[in-house]
Amino acid sequence: MKYYLIVGEASGDLHASNLMEELKKNDTEAEFRFYGGDKMAAVGGTLVKHYKELAYMGFLTVLMHLPKILKGMKECKKDIKDWQPDAVILVDYPGFNLNIAEWVNKNREKGGWYPKIYYYISPKIWAWKEYRIESIKRNVDELFSILPFEVEWFKKRDYTINYVGNPCVDAVNQYFGNGQHETCDEIEKLKENKRGAIALLAGSRKQEIKDNLKIMIDAASHFEGYKMIIAGAPNIEESFYQKFIPENFHVAIVYGKTYDILKASTAALVTSGTATLEAAIIGTPQVVCYHLPFGIIYRTLKDQFVKCKFISLVNLVAEKKIVNELIADEMNEANVCSRLLAIMPGGVGRDKMLNDYKEMNKKLGGPGASAKAAKLMVEKLAKAL
Repeated sequence: MKYYLIVGEASGDLHASNLMEELKKNDTEAEFRFYGGDKMAAVGGTLVKHYKELAYMGFLTVLMHLPKILKGMKECKKDIKDWQPDAVILVDYPGFNLNIAEWVNKNREKGGWYPKIYYYISPKIWAWKEYRIESIKRNVDELFSILPFEVEWFKKRDYTINYVGNPCVDAVNQYFGNGQHETCDEIEKLKENKRGAIALLAGSRKQEIKDNLKIMIDAASHFEGYKMIIAGAPNIEESFYQKFIPENFHVAIVYGKTYDILKASTAALVTSGTATLEAAIIGTPQVVCYHLPFGIIYRTLKDQFVKCKFISLVNLVAEKKIVNELIADEMNEANVCSRLLAIMPGGVGRDKMLNDYKEMNKKLGGPGASAKAAKLMVEKLAKAL
């Protein structure tokens, strides 16, 4: 069968590539065509457009690149129509993917073409833009969730979804199981440092890095003897990171080794996102940091637009506060220092956080998310065709 996949960022590329591997095991004639990344391309199939060409964040940034985004969307629709897949698999990236889902739904019965629309990794509509559930109900045949609390959330809104487990569990287990963590000299240097290291995960987009990295470095610099290391995002050049590193100040920047960095570090400063969950699975104490330039506006509008109690996946999955979240103007040098001190060796919150991580991991379930999702997709598709 023919599968058309669409992702919009690095984490989507990773999880979609693992899904593709499992789809091949369940469907020996699987063919792939996709808007994706290097990891998906390594699995096989045709990379139509790289996600880096369309990965924009923030209202103004999106507005500035709107013609390019709309062109990419138009080209995607034409490519889907020309190829006529059996299933269109959407991975997160809601602004783009929900538009594609609506278009496919309106056009899929023309000319005897009946593709299924599957959504893998649900848009986080429980956080904001809840109205998007109507689009999902109308246009998505099956939604495959990776967060356990989403099952009940969607059920209350009369939409049944499939919880398959979390692919981050698989990604971490596979990575360390394959021994890939032994190949980086920079990581070995971290391990040799007597005091340890502080990992800085400032986000995967330039605006996030611009808003967060300098404050992270300033806060971490108070911890004498600890090395600092930045987990470089694959689409961000090193020269961009250097803009936020003080002159004559050494901060290592390493690409493609985020899991190694987390495992080798004493603690981490992490922007909200998948990385918070990965740090918890690996067992690295963390402070979640997400600075916003207009903090007063955020606090004023938060209750109107943000519909969840926490922003980090760790706390959301656990349904309680495990990690500290410093959001908007609460993320400042003093606050980050204080929260980081509490989770360093000997800190009052370190052991409790590590124990709470174990509880959270039980809620996620065991490995096999990609395998479960792929098996379900192939079974449901076989019945439909």
